[in-house]
Amino acid sequence: MTGPTRTGDHRAMPVPDGVEGERIDSAMARMFGLSRTRAAELIADGNVTVDGGAAAKSDRLEAGSWLEVTLPPPPEPPAARAEPVPGLSVVHEDADIVVVDKPAAVVAHPTVGWTGPTVLQGLLASGVELATSGAAERQGIVHRLDANTTGLMVLAKSEAAYSVLKRAFKERVVDKVYHALVQGHPDPLRGTVDAPIDRHPAGDGRWAVVAGGRPSVTHYDTVEAFRAASLLEIKLETGRTHQIRVHMSALRHPCVGDHLYGADPALAERLGVRRQWLHAVRLGFEHPTLGRRVEFESPYPRDLEAALELLREE
Repeated sequence: MTGPTRTGDHRAMPVPDGVEGERIDSAMARMFGLSRTRAAELIADGNVTVDGGAAAKSDRLEAGSWLEVTLPPPPEPPAARAEPVPGLSVVHEDADIVVVDKPAAVVAHPTVGWTGPTVLQGLLASGVELATSGAAERQGIVHRLDANTTGLMVLAKSEAAYSVLKRAFKERVVDKVYHALVQGHPDPLRGTVDAPIDRHPAGDGRWAVVAGGRPSVTHYDTVEAFRAASLLEIKLETGRTHQIRVHMSALRHPCVGDHLYGADPALAERLGVRRQWLHAVRLGFEHPTLGRRVEFESPYPRDLEAALELLREE
């Protein structure tokens, strides 16, 4: 039996007032979260019309004109394959869940363009059977960590656990606690960032605080202050892509080593940090079948601990 066929996404709408007078490639980038290069490719391939006529990327849009865009289907993500992942450790396993401590340079599941190791690869290689609900390449995945964010992840082994955990994350009843080393000293030392997040208008893979984005709430508290940086404990209400990194950058206190979001490379070099200093240190939730609260903790990886030791010696 073959799987479902992926079809393109056809969109038709009047040109909004907010992009009147803009070049069509620039306007499409803003409207659909594309890069200008990708928008220009769609136009060149004949996938864009204005008032029924073929468009050129340099055309200027008029409000009220009828814009039609066909977005080709995204490429299929690669299937997960069993392959040992060095550094991936199992913190807890029972019939319904498995909790892992994820190392750096590992993503949760296979994605288009990623050729490195994944959590799923490592678990499959160790013989762990995961729930099959959802997309095949994301079996058992109920939440994710960025590739270079280390720490705790829970995955579902049973279908019942998958359903319960997905709902728990959606309803924000999971305690997700991170430690982050950020540049400078946040003022106030304890606070909440409530700012919507969406794709960065540049279309370059970053996310940003954007009006009209998805609601995103981050609570932080200073644990330890150093001369050039602060160690924060961070609790998430929501779980947006890059949420902590985006919110800390918006406060002008990016995670040390997070060059994508404006961190100082000189400080990272001095501390020997080659990725964002961000670690999922605690994870707590109601066990999906046992009905009792469980909580797990993860120590700092050696590279993050070494950076703190250097700061304490200053």
